[in-house]
Amino acid sequence: MSSFELTPEQEEFRKVVATFADEVVAPEATEFNAAGRFPVEIVRQMGEMGLFGIPFSSTYGGMDGDYLTLCLAIEELGRVDQSIGITLEAGVGLGAAPIDEFGTDEQKQRWLPELCRGEKLGAFGLTEPGGGSDVFGTARTRAVQDGDEWVIDGSKQFITNAGTEMTSVVTITAWTGEREMTSIIVPIDTPGVAIAPPYRKVGWHASDTRELTFDGVRVPVTNTLGERGAGFRQFLKTLDDGRIAIAALAVGLIQGCVDECVRYAGEREAFGGPIGRQQAIAFKIADLEVAAQTARQMYRYACRRKLAGLPYKREAAIAKLYSSEQAVTAAREAAQVFGGMGFTTETRVGRFYQDAKILEIGEGTSEVQRMLISRDLGL
Repeated sequence: MSSFELTPEQEEFRKVVATFADEVVAPEATEFNAAGRFPVEIVRQMGEMGLFGIPFSSTYGGMDGDYLTLCLAIEELGRVDQSIGITLEAGVGLGAAPIDEFGTDEQKQRWLPELCRGEKLGAFGLTEPGGGSDVFGTARTRAVQDGDEWVIDGSKQFITNAGTEMTSVVTITAWTGEREMTSIIVPIDTPGVAIAPPYRKVGWHASDTRELTFDGVRVPVTNTLGERGAGFRQFLKTLDDGRIAIAALAVGLIQGCVDECVRYAGEREAFGGPIGRQQAIAFKIADLEVAAQTARQMYRYACRRKLAGLPYKREAAIAKLYSSEQAVTAAREAAQVFGGMGFTTETRVGRFYQDAKILEIGEGTSEVQRMLISRDLGL
């Protein structure tokens, strides 16, 4: 179960996505990030490439790929733009994957084909206003059964892909009884669903993130995802997988910092030659490369354990913790290599500096990862 080698098919696919990232995403990234504009045209192209269907069965319009292949795509997109990378990660891992993992065949037939083709986007509503890491203890959204319908009241915050023109569905968690949390699929155009304006975020400027409010929202009980009362277990599984994908996104940022610093250090001259000849600069970049290589093997190892059917909760937490914290360091050090230009969003490293911090928060904070790891050690 080597974590070092990709199959020839995976390597070829990685190169295809890398080329798309360099030739299509990168030239537009400065503009759509500066405008805070969700790049619909690029996301639709990603759908045409099959990126949103990578880990899903061809029965539902997917590519019959695996989770590692998905993470390779997330890494390559994140290498040039984090907003695009998180759009793919959330669309697949949070929007479509829970339906694929826990849904009935009827639910899969209804929702997955358009999600797999990237014609529509799905979202996952877990976090609530006033809540955070203690999801179970702070959740307030409720769903009451009225005949053959759920009536949902509450709100969710920080929901990725919640309000784009491509968004079609959000899966939410809600209390359906005493200490009974259930996942329910809600079409975004259901009466009573209110989509707030996008957040004004520090980073991820071209990623759509919003609050959703549910006021007497009625959906059929047949929209229950999996068993009633299984919502807590479902979102824990979803988050375990998401941590691997966020680690891949973080590796993309670190690798992007390496690539940009190597280029810039060879071009920028000071003190009689390229700054890359200065040991202070060269050693910074060497440390970034160490972080990229190490973090990459961590997320790939967690992926391979998942694909082999082995426990991977601890490995996912380790990969997410290390990769996200190294991404924050990499962005800071890359900005230092660039000097004043690193403090502008005209440069990729300037945008990375804005984008990095959220990697330590989303899909479970660094503190939560340390809690999971220590518990798994028996502490």
